[in-house]
Amino acid sequence: MLDFDLAERYEIETKRLKEAVRRNINRFLGNDFMFQLSNDEIIELSRSQIATLNKGRGGNIKYPPFAFTELGVAMLSSVLNSEKAIEINKEIMRAFVFMRRYALTYSELKHELNDFMRETKERLDDHDMKFEAIFKLFDEFIEQKQELEKPRKQIGFKQK
Repeated sequence: MLDFDLAERYEIETKRLKEAVRRNINRFLGNDFMFQLSNDEIIELSRSQIATLNKGRGGNIKYPPFAFTELGVAMLSSVLNSEKAIEINKEIMRAFVFMRRYALTYSELKHELNDFMRETKERLDDHDMKFEAIFKLFDEFIEQKQELEKPRKQIGFKQK
């Protein structure tokens, strides 16, 4: 996200956001947190169909904006000291905890499935031929389904 979008989200001026980043620049070192847009990117971002400048303060990009990655947004919410920044930081932390719980649940489920498959294979080693036949049928079924899903010849008015 760009600095002016984040400043709006955090309900502060872009100038103040950039000041906070520069005061804590050690937290944002490396491209995995933040980087500054190049002149070509700025031109592409602010290109207009009309040759005149946008009216109003802040309508045109004067200084290269900072672009923040996901990690940079999380770091920024911990650097800014406002009610909105604190609230956003709390939401980010809650999201991390939720994702960690989900990852553990997924990991446990994967472990259980692997155990089940191993036990099943041990019990049914002598039935390998049956499994091969079943898998062969599945493969044939998938091939038939792919044949049915091929794009059909278009009907109707055709241009030369």
